[in-house]
Amino acid sequence: MSRIIRVLLASSEAVPFAKTGGLADVAGSLPFAYNKNEFDIRVIMPKYASISQEYVEKMKFIKSINISLGWRNKYCGIFELQHNGIIFYFIDNEFYFGGPHLYSYIHEDIEKFAFFSKAVLSVLPHLGFKPDIIHCNDWQTSLIPVMLKVLFQNENFYRKIKTILTIHNLKFQGIWGLKETQDATGLPNECFSIDKLEFYGDANLLKGGIVYSDHITTVSNTYMNEIQTPEFGERLDGLLRARKNDLSGIVNGISYIEYNPSTDKYIYAKYNRRDFASRKRENKLALQRELNLAPNKDSFLIGLVSRLTSQKGIDLIASIMDKLCQMDMQLIVLGTGEYQYEEMFLYYSRTFPDKVSANIFFSNELAHKIYASSDVFLMPSLFEPCGLSQLISMHYGTLPIVRETGGLKDTVLPYNKFTGEGTGFSFRNYNSEELWATICFAKEVFSNRKEWNNIVRQAMAKDYSWEKSAQEYAKLYTNLTNNVS
Repeated sequence: MSRIIRVLLASSEAVPFAKTGGLADVAGSLPFAYNKNEFDIRVIMPKYASISQEYVEKMKFIKSINISLGWRNKYCGIFELQHNGIIFYFIDNEFYFGGPHLYSYIHEDIEKFAFFSKAVLSVLPHLGFKPDIIHCNDWQTSLIPVMLKVLFQNENFYRKIKTILTIHNLKFQGIWGLKETQDATGLPNECFSIDKLEFYGDANLLKGGIVYSDHITTVSNTYMNEIQTPEFGERLDGLLRARKNDLSGIVNGISYIEYNPSTDKYIYAKYNRRDFASRKRENKLALQRELNLAPNKDSFLIGLVSRLTSQKGIDLIASIMDKLCQMDMQLIVLGTGEYQYEEMFLYYSRTFPDKVSANIFFSNELAHKIYASSDVFLMPSLFEPCGLSQLISMHYGTLPIVRETGGLKDTVLPYNKFTGEGTGFSFRNYNSEELWATICFAKEVFSNRKEWNNIVRQAMAKDYSWEKSAQEYAKLYTNLTNNVS
């Protein structure tokens, strides 16, 4: 029998304890998807003051140690909590993690996550759990591979530990002044050369993680290729090309417990692949009434749940809104973002109240209803490392309209009217005319309900659960541990 591979997943956030974005879903959901007979996956994260008291009360105090960070000497408490069979460790320090928000100004965050990274490594001998692999996520934990190889490798306990760094969004890199970062991290001068953390006169924590990690992953194959180009590489494309043999793309998953139309407590009528045709219609009519749109089961209902920013392609939508509102369609928008886009959707909702519903806030319940009720889901992103909304919408039988970038290209198969294959609709170039043509094509297909329902069945049959992602990570973990020197 092969031995169990031990993995410690280090993250700045994880559901259900702390969340600002998709990283929390990955860290909080992925560990549950592995075969427990083959992998022992545990999570380590900061013990934020904002963590709900119901979880804090269940945490078990292990011990406290001191962490040296340059000239600083800081308290570090170690707590443990078993949540649904997975062990979570929490690093406690009120100076760093006592505020109401997970992230603050960059100079505070650099020191905060330098402390967290050093603490992750320092507490390992006290956990009774020595990982084969530390799986790091984004710039907040990118110093772990650096510190492991620079500060800890002379200690026998740490010698065979491997590191993986997952880049969820290359845009965020943890950049601050060179001297200030050196002071905050306590790393020696040799780490701040041009081939390591130095970055155009500053220091870049993510760059350090890319240089020192044993393997790098990102959240889709297409995004993996995109970040090796000047257009999407955020000035790290040369380094990523140099490490392309240690780079892979693994698409994120979604929770089929949280997002499941056959059990969803938020939607009006539950359904599955067999009865969606009538049940989605019930959801549509109920949501139209709730949002004061003209109730019509045959209307072409477009859903949009998004941050209202240019990165999400809202500028493309803005440029075709007049034409959209002349079309026989309805649009439901949910989200907040840039003021100009919030005001734009509000204007159209006032001008065309039967056609446009602008909900400039966020509601998880309304999001679920939009996924269940819409015919198509709009995601014309400028770039999208992975994207989860298109995965959710397909699972709910709502066909995504996406631009072919990053994870959108990898997960949505564009409908081919000649073969009948497809799970949605897509366009290649970032311009509003292509978006408009794709919406018109989708509406044309929608008029043939038999054809449309076949595409919906194909979309709902796709497996984008965490189990599928975990299988890919499992192969990577196994390969990495087999190559321990």
